[in-house]
Amino acid sequence: MKYELRKDQYLISTDKTLLKKALIHEFLSDSYWAKGVSQNVVEKTIENSLCFGVYKNIEQVGYARVITDYTTFGYIADVFIVEEHRKRGLSEWLMRAILDHPELQGFRRWMLATKDAHSLYEKFGFTTLKNPGQFMELHNKDVSLY
Repeated sequence: MKYELRKDQYLISTDKTLLKKALIHEFLSDSYWAKGVSQNVVEKTIENSLCFGVYKNIEQVGYARVITDYTTFGYIADVFIVEEHRKRGLSEWLMRAILDHPELQGFRRWMLATKDAHSLYEKFGFTTLKNPGQFMELHNKDVSLY
């Protein structure tokens, strides 16, 4: 189901045909969390996630994706707004669009990881882990992003 919201000259859409994969790859490959990621890996993440593009007219200016089972859990990843369109409330609007998406309701848990955007996510009720000892990870740092 395609999900779209409009605000002024901006659009948020889950229509993957609108995504500018080259822009997404360029931004992510320079980010702290996906530095050097290959175009192939980015395309596979797009294929296997619920993606949200942010557009001004036809120009893509933002992106986020949700990894989910559509029933109990969602992980928000790769959130960005390009520099020229920041400070316009687009990140907050994008987060609200994700959390309000009709197919993403009733989740027991939402998760995400951030190094520098805590204040954004706290506006939506995200907190640091209350019981970090309950969570575990298997981090294969040597897995290639190429």
